[in-house]
Amino acid sequence: MLTIGVAATASPPERELIPRKVFFGNPDRAAVRLSPDGQWISFHAPWEGVLNVWIAPADKPHEARPLTTERRDPITRSSWSYCSRRVLYLRDNRGDENWRLYAADIENGRQLALTPGANVQAQLLHQSPSTPTSVIVGLNDRDPRLHDLYRVDVESGELELVHLCPPGVIGWVFDESGSPRLARRMGDDGSVELLRLNDAGRLRRFLTVPPDDVLTTGPVALVGDRRLIMRDSRGRDTSALVAIDVRQRGAEPEVLAHDPDADASEVLLHPQTREPQAASFEHLRTRWQSVDPSIEADLRAIRTLSGGEPTVTGRSLDDARWLVAFRHADAPTRYYLMQRDDAGRRSARYLFAHRDDLDGLALAPMHPVVIPSRDGLTLPSYLTLPPHHDNASGPPPMVLLVHGGPWSRDRWGFNPLHQLLADRGYAVLSVNFRGSTGFGKAFVNAGNRQWGAAMQDDLLDSVEWAVEQGHADADRVAIMGASYGGYAALSGLAFTPDTFACGISLVGPSNLVTLLESIPPYWQPLRALWRERVGDVESEQGRKRLLERSPISRVDDISRPLLLVHGANDPRVNRSESDRIAEALAGREVEVTYLLFPNEGHGLRTPENMLAFIACAEAFLARHLGGRAEPIRGAVREASVEVLRGACCPD
Repeated sequence: MLTIGVAATASPPERELIPRKVFFGNPDRAAVRLSPDGQWISFHAPWEGVLNVWIAPADKPHEARPLTTERRDPITRSSWSYCSRRVLYLRDNRGDENWRLYAADIENGRQLALTPGANVQAQLLHQSPSTPTSVIVGLNDRDPRLHDLYRVDVESGELELVHLCPPGVIGWVFDESGSPRLARRMGDDGSVELLRLNDAGRLRRFLTVPPDDVLTTGPVALVGDRRLIMRDSRGRDTSALVAIDVRQRGAEPEVLAHDPDADASEVLLHPQTREPQAASFEHLRTRWQSVDPSIEADLRAIRTLSGGEPTVTGRSLDDARWLVAFRHADAPTRYYLMQRDDAGRRSARYLFAHRDDLDGLALAPMHPVVIPSRDGLTLPSYLTLPPHHDNASGPPPMVLLVHGGPWSRDRWGFNPLHQLLADRGYAVLSVNFRGSTGFGKAFVNAGNRQWGAAMQDDLLDSVEWAVEQGHADADRVAIMGASYGGYAALSGLAFTPDTFACGISLVGPSNLVTLLESIPPYWQPLRALWRERVGDVESEQGRKRLLERSPISRVDDISRPLLLVHGANDPRVNRSESDRIAEALAGREVEVTYLLFPNEGHGLRTPENMLAFIACAEAFLARHLGGRAEPIRGAVREASVEVLRGACCPD
């Protein structure tokens, strides 16, 4: 039995709960970036209650000022242009994912729209110090399925067509001048061809990535005109960081870094040469491997700055300044500015944390654990236990928190849901079930066409493990998640109706057939991936199998309380996926609460809406699992939410 040390102190009735706003209100700072000249930092912070871009002198972070003044939709994606005079940011319309690119002048605040609006999606694809005032963007203005390449001047807004996107192309690799040199094209069998673009504009196959390697193999950067840096799992299980000569078809890759337990993740590139210098590998925790010996002293110096897991989030072009973020599980993310000189001297200064109110709070530690599956896989997972639970009274209730994707992963670090739920008295378990990325191709491929089957079994095995270990009360377990996690929550209630006391589905699909039939047009080139990984919606047998794995097909078996949440503008999982479940349960003696957010898409971005959801979720869980909840007060009234069914547990 796994033993995790937790204080066995009784929970006094008068103990104050940590306000949900501390965890889910706007962050004080997020997405912190260093300008290429090293003189400025930018970050996202609230202005008039809405996340905007702020800037500050790197040496005087206390002199921060807002650069943008968006009053409706939060800005969540931004970067510096290489000229260091403009901050680029993307903004969509209430979650519709039709991103538009803007440039904001740091001197006068003037904001310039760089790409068209009105149902056109912009993708920022490439920036280079050799062309500091221009960037390469992809626009699907000609064909909603394909993003043509344009060069855009960030100071004038002038657009120039670079290359029309051929059918099936899902990505590009550019040289330093911004010219496309390699294209990625998906084949009908789910493989990906890497194609060279010659001077005449014709594509010639360079190498093929087999279907089993597609989720674990792909380009990182092109160094010069010949050296391609890749993550590559061909011929091995976990992806290595490799270099390969693009001029030689069939050239053997040179392995730069490899870990047998985890795929190559983050890659640290030299800011001028783009040569790889280090790579990270994350199984339960993150490990860094140096590729360039000259950087080892820098990595050692960084580790002395703070506890937690460091990430270099920015480097000045002259490499004199590094911006470093430290991730913690029981504390806010902390940012440092490190100064380097040619003599090898290094000094660092603490800047700030991402949430000031977290400092000084007694937060719960997150425990990495490995859980066995019924068929012999090992599931890297993360367990957070309620710090105030009285162990003598028996195991606590638990929330199984399922990640989205599903080609994503859970990781160690600060997780606001883990912390809030632990504070309310719940154990929280996040499981990297098969199909999750980061653990090698055998693990991710074990999830092929296993939605609602072996992937769901992994979750059930994890619940059984937690109960056997004494970390959870078997009669008080909830399942909760967003996107794929929402699907898993619906599946848990429909396929195993006696396992979970209740479920919460945020933007979760209920019918895999209609999900695959309604994917956004810009995902159409990826249809082969969906067919091989999820199922074949175009064949009669495939549709039958998909429907069998759809919660809507077993809706009559749902008997436990359900909280449904959806954004009205969701382009990935249409709101009809939640509508169908709610309609099918109408008239049944099943408690269903359905929250619709008219100004949201695939998830909740505004703090008012997120706080309303969290307020309803913690009240819902308290009613059915027995934990505690902060009173709702005005959280629902302050949001845009429409309560289509049920009630949000008024005070």
